[in-house]
Amino acid sequence: MAALRIVTRKSRLALWQAEHVRDRLLQAHPDLHVEFVAISTQGDRTLDVPLAAFGGKGLFLKELEQTLLDGRADVAVHSMKDVTVKLPDGLDIPVVLKRGNPNDALVSNLYAELSAMPAGARLGTCSLRRKCLIRERFPTLEVVDLRGNVTTRLARLDEGIFDAIILAAAGLERLGIAERIRGQLDNKVFLPAVGQGVIGIECHEDDRRSIELLQPLHDARTATELAAERAANAALQGGCNVPLAVFAEVRNDRLDVRGMVGLPDGSRVLRESLSGAAADAAALGTELASRLIARGADQILRAVYAG
Repeated sequence: MAALRIVTRKSRLALWQAEHVRDRLLQAHPDLHVEFVAISTQGDRTLDVPLAAFGGKGLFLKELEQTLLDGRADVAVHSMKDVTVKLPDGLDIPVVLKRGNPNDALVSNLYAELSAMPAGARLGTCSLRRKCLIRERFPTLEVVDLRGNVTTRLARLDEGIFDAIILAAAGLERLGIAERIRGQLDNKVFLPAVGQGVIGIECHEDDRRSIELLQPLHDARTATELAAERAANAALQGGCNVPLAVFAEVRNDRLDVRGMVGLPDGSRVLRESLSGAAADAAALGTELASRLIARGADQILRAVYAG
């Protein structure tokens, strides 16, 4: 019987993603035997420091990728918004699943929308992108760092430590707790993170067996959108821990791409958008980045890194 080993983080959401990939694989290959290699990463263990202060979301990936490089697993399952611009030599993400909900969600026991929150209300998030966009639109709110998995963040909200928190809608939906969503933020204003809502599968680039097994799970439309988003991110050298967003949507054979770069305090936010042929996804992403850089995005990002 053929076997495939999947390395995953131990959080509920990461395990859901790995189990979803397993279930899809078994639909395509009923005789396949799937094993999980579940690990706790440094990003999961270090919860008392803002994520951007000690390396960003790449800390969720390094140990998963090392497990692949060491030969202890065949594939790794990731939330693509956590995946760094550059992958380790020899690794690739040949398969992405159909995109889930890309939007950010407001979760609150008190308020149905951000505009209803009074001055000084405490809003929890660890994302510099979210902090930037919230502070730009709602400067009177107190935006406070909030780390931990979804369960931990919801518990801190329910304890009254926060008046509201922002989470990815896809994560809440996948965990079966979509009822906690009070409202979804308009992605035309609150642009999602690069790859938000997308599950990607990483393996050795020359592992033809794993790639062939995974191929029935691949979604071409999502791959096109992701190509534009990651190309823009790469051109901006943005990484995962800066106030940057790129969101692409396929419409028939056209691709709309929107991006933003801003300062964490929301005092300066640059936005650009363009459309073109979906077949030119990566080039469109690169062009979007060039337009943002021409307006000073590189200066903003250097200031963020220096700070």
